[in-house]
Amino acid sequence: MANPFLPLWEYIPDGEPRVFGDRVYIYGSHDRPDSDAFCDYKLKVWSAPISDLNKWECHGDSFHTMDDRDHKADTDWTNKELYAPDVVEKDGKYYLYAYILHSKGCVGVSDYPEGPFKLLSQYKYNEEDAGDEGVFNDVGVLVDDDGRVYAYYGFEHSFMNEINPDNMYEIIEGSLKENVLPEEPPYRFFEASSPRKIGDTYYLIFSPKPPEGQRLAYATSDSPTGPFTYRGYIVDNGDQYPAGNNHGSICCINGQWYVFYHRMTNNTILSRRACVEKINILPDGTIPTVEMTSLGFEEYLSPYKINEAEIACVLMGGCYVTEKDFFTRPITNIKHGAIIGYKYFEFGNDYSSKTMKFFAKAIGSGGKARIRILLDDYENGEEIGVCDIDTHDGVYSATVKSVTGRHAVFFVIEHRYGGWFVDSFAEKPLFELVSFSFAK
Repeated sequence: MANPFLPLWEYIPDGEPRVFGDRVYIYGSHDRPDSDAFCDYKLKVWSAPISDLNKWECHGDSFHTMDDRDHKADTDWTNKELYAPDVVEKDGKYYLYAYILHSKGCVGVSDYPEGPFKLLSQYKYNEEDAGDEGVFNDVGVLVDDDGRVYAYYGFEHSFMNEINPDNMYEIIEGSLKENVLPEEPPYRFFEASSPRKIGDTYYLIFSPKPPEGQRLAYATSDSPTGPFTYRGYIVDNGDQYPAGNNHGSICCINGQWYVFYHRMTNNTILSRRACVEKINILPDGTIPTVEMTSLGFEEYLSPYKINEAEIACVLMGGCYVTEKDFFTRPITNIKHGAIIGYKYFEFGNDYSSKTMKFFAKAIGSGGKARIRILLDDYENGEEIGVCDIDTHDGVYSATVKSVTGRHAVFFVIEHRYGGWFVDSFAEKPLFELVSFSFAK
């Protein structure tokens, strides 16, 4: 699956990836494309077999804070939105740790990693033993090799507690540790704590304070209680893309490490979709920063199939993905100077063809435009052709140079106006891009 790796109508941000048995599960918040607030009143679970990361299956709703048409609420003390859950396994049971907006959080339990999760208990603690006013914002949980259980959480201030492993919801007296990650540079802790243990090293992935909040940063320690040393950041969802908060974690699947994160849509930070990139963990424990791509779990994308425009990993010049309905999510607000990019396509090794066709499905916005098609770099890359777009809906085509090998593809948009009033067209929306393909 390309990025976003779930069906394109699904909005699962804040993803915590976990491998249980022979499947990888993604636990996250649930966003709504037409909402004026973060998250939803329910959680959903998706999973895929580790042998085929292109076969994602929806297991439905797993937990609720509000009644819906099929479920009763799992909480009787709040009906606020559910944010950024985590799930861990302990002694054959699966425990869901839920942060509930402005409310005391809770733990759910299930016999199955996909749930549904039934309420086990609210967090139990003495007031002096819990930070973050006891709501456990964006809690991430680590079950260590010795069976001890740790919770990392906080908003603008970083906290950690140890959880009683006998019941998985009671905060151990005297275990509170404040400023696990400092607020000062280079850490600049903001939220989105996610712990992992790799070998003998403890990793704490988190979101820094704005203006770096679109990054996933990480720190390491040789102890679950720290101190943690800042090591850098893994991915930046605002690199040549409409930026927003970030939340995610890392996971090893079949020997390959990945970072899971999310990207923005609908010209807002409130409807986010799950993405993934391959990463490497070096012998010294560092994780080199990776670029955003359109690849997801794929090794490469095929230019010869119909590619949805919305899998773009570069959106510059004010354009963005928007959901018009369940089936339609074009790139909209495309103006003169906009740049739309995809990484990476494999064009193959056909050296016999000198030309190929390019097709673009567009929704007209009353503007006359051209798409300049460049390889590898949107400023200095090779231009292989130009496709004119007219004022109306349609499928537009152009003959372009045939290419071979692996390339990033960029669409650089220009209007086709001249005369005295040419400058007045600089801010005119020209068209919306739905999909495209190459053909030989």
